[in-house]
Amino acid sequence: MQTLEVDLGDRSYPIHIGTGLLDNPDLITPHIHGKQVLIVTNETVGPLYLARVQSICAGYQCDVVILPDGESFKTLASVNRIFDALLKARHNRTTTLIALGGGVVGDITGFAAASYQRGVNFIQIPTTLLSQVDSSVGGKTGVNHAMGKNMIGAFHQPQCVIADTETLSTLPERELRAGFAEVIKYGLICDSDFFDWLELNYRSVLSCDMSALAYTIERSCRNKAQVVAQDERESGIRAILNFGHTFGHAIETAQGYGNWLHGEAVAAGMVMATDLSARLGWISASDAQRSRALIEVAGLPAVPPEDMTKQQFMELMAVDKKVLDGALRLVLLKGIGDAVVSSDFAPQALVETFAVGSELCA
Repeated sequence: MQTLEVDLGDRSYPIHIGTGLLDNPDLITPHIHGKQVLIVTNETVGPLYLARVQSICAGYQCDVVILPDGESFKTLASVNRIFDALLKARHNRTTTLIALGGGVVGDITGFAAASYQRGVNFIQIPTTLLSQVDSSVGGKTGVNHAMGKNMIGAFHQPQCVIADTETLSTLPERELRAGFAEVIKYGLICDSDFFDWLELNYRSVLSCDMSALAYTIERSCRNKAQVVAQDERESGIRAILNFGHTFGHAIETAQGYGNWLHGEAVAAGMVMATDLSARLGWISASDAQRSRALIEVAGLPAVPPEDMTKQQFMELMAVDKKVLDGALRLVLLKGIGDAVVSSDFAPQALVETFAVGSELCA
């Protein structure tokens, strides 16, 4: 087992990474400070791992909410189901919520924890690659709205993150590849050496080699923890973690949540952001090609949906959280491993980027 620390002063917490962690009560029970626990999971993950977490919580009042599986259920209605369960079982301010599942379960549970009685503790037990390397770390919680992804939420840090790599052995291949998109992101925005390693070792990661996975998760979490420690509430540098996401969120919203997985949309969005960076002369054509090549060999989309128009992109991107005083800001690259947030780009270059691999500008 490896343990990292997210350094946020009195809100600091550990990230535990390894195999068999779901059977170790010493990782969970020290972070349960009251006598009540609510485990939130979904219909896919629950049958696989719920009983193991329940056994650890046998000494507490332990209640369970099982949500439908999928991005389309990342809604206020799902959060309200958690509130209903908490109130019905009379959970008080010392209760602890446990998120057992992927990014959707983690985001919903964290938002419920941030809101219930103005804030209670929660623990993240991520079971997908995407959630283990990204969404479970950093305290971003929330739900989607029909007009924009993740537009309703709160910053609320977990008590700990427990990433049991064995849970990835039951992950569908498509989900594993979607999570790998967020891994590639870290190499592109702040860790060029990691990007070099991924070019050589992506097959081992995608074939679920446990050693390669553990290294991938640890390196990704270390990169994210360092950024979050500098800027917890995304007033500055933390925005680089959204590389590819402004384009990607527009794709998810336009296509209907869940039709494109989050990582798939981010992959296409990263290609678009890299293309724009190259058009601006900020990165070389060869670096742009390297980033696209890794996304393609990982089996991820490198082009946006053919039925999306540039008008759709512009309208949906205008709702992005990085828009400031009406100006669209994008995360772009100055080189592999060097991301910046900027609104200093020519509108025509952005229009040309919308045409990457498609007929959007026809």
